[in-house]
Amino acid sequence: MKWKILIAAIFLIGAGVGYYFYNDTFKEEETQKYDTEKVVRIDLTKTVSATGTIQPKNSVEVSSKITARVKEVLVEENQQVTAGEVVAILDGKDFEATRDQAQFALTNALQKLNRIERLYKIGAKSLEEFEDAQYNYDKAKTDLEKAESNVNETVITAPMDGVVVGEPLTAGSMAVQGSNNPTVIMRIADLSEKLVKAKVDETDIGNIRVGERANFTVDAYPDEKFTATVTKISQTDTGNSWNSSSSSSSSTSSSNSVIYYYVTFSAPDPKNLLLPAMTARLDIIVGQAKNALCVPIEAIKTDGKGSYVEKIVKDAQGKDVAEKVYLTIGMYGEEFVEVTTDKLNAGDDISVTYQAVKKTNQSGGGMGGRRGGMGGPPPF
Repeated sequence: MKWKILIAAIFLIGAGVGYYFYNDTFKEEETQKYDTEKVVRIDLTKTVSATGTIQPKNSVEVSSKITARVKEVLVEENQQVTAGEVVAILDGKDFEATRDQAQFALTNALQKLNRIERLYKIGAKSLEEFEDAQYNYDKAKTDLEKAESNVNETVITAPMDGVVVGEPLTAGSMAVQGSNNPTVIMRIADLSEKLVKAKVDETDIGNIRVGERANFTVDAYPDEKFTATVTKISQTDTGNSWNSSSSSSSSTSSSNSVIYYYVTFSAPDPKNLLLPAMTARLDIIVGQAKNALCVPIEAIKTDGKGSYVEKIVKDAQGKDVAEKVYLTIGMYGEEFVEVTTDKLNAGDDISVTYQAVKKTNQSGGGMGGRRGGMGGPPPF
C-alpha cells in the first residue's frame, strides 16, 4: 500500500514540475514580426506613359493637275528621289493636239488683229471692230498658254527630296484630277528624320514640356531602345471637343470620354529601323532627382498629422519596435518616392507590412507536442 502512495506522490510531483516548465518555456506570447525594406539613395525618374505612331519628318502625295492616263512610271518603291526629278509621264496626245490648235488660232487672231488695226488707222474700220479683234487675240493667247500648261503637266516631277513609300500607280492607270480626292500617283516621304505622334491623357499633359526626353520601344525590335525629344504640344485635344461648331453632334459623348492631346517627338534613327505607322510605346521623362533619399511607395502611411513611415529600431530589451517618422513627400517614381526628413538615413529599415504571430513549440507528435493548435498534456 505504501509503495502505491509513493508512486502517486512521485507522479504528482513530476506533473507539477512539468507543468511549471511547460508554462514557463512554451507559454504563448504575442510578438510583432515586421516585413522591412531599406531606405535608399537613388537617381529617381518620373515618367508618363503614352502610345504613338512613327511618322516621317515630311511627306507628300504626288497627284496630277490634269486627268490623263499614266503612260510611264520611272521610279520604284523605296527609291530615293530628288526635288525636280521626273518620276512619271502621262499620256499627252490629246493635250498636244489642243495646244497645236490653240497655236493655229493664235496665229490667225494675230493676223486679223494686224489687218484691222491698219484699216482702223485709216478710218476703214470702227473702234468696236478693232477692240473685238484685240479681245479675240488676247483670248487665243490665253487658250494657248493653258494648253501648253496642260502639256507640261503630263510630266510629273518630285516636289521634294525623299523616298518613294509604297507602290506607285502602274502604267495604264487613269490619273484623275480633283481638289477633294485626286488620284495619288505615288507618295514621297523624307525619312532622314522620324517623328512620333503620341496621344497623352489630359491628366498627364500638364507635366510635359517641349525639350523633355522620352524612351520608347516598337514591337518589331523589342530589345532595341530608342530615344526621342518633345518638339510640339498641341493646343487642342485630338477631337476638338471644345469647339461646339465642329463637334456639336458629339458633345454629349465627348463629355464622358477621356480627353487626349497630341504630342510630337523628334526621334533619331541612325540605323534606319523605324518605319512609318509602327506603334511606339513611350516613357516620357517629366522629372528627375539625383541621389535622392527614397523609400518604397508601399511603406508610406498617413494619419491626421500627415505622411509617415515606420522606422524599425531596437528597444531597451533589444527587440524590434516601430517608430513613426513623419516626412515630406517629393517626387514619385514607379516603385520609390522621394522623401525629406532628418530622421532617416540610407540603410535604415522601415516597415512595409506587419502581422501578429504566436510563438509556439514546433516539435510534432508525442505527448509533449501540440496538435492542430490544441494544447496537449504537459510533459512528464
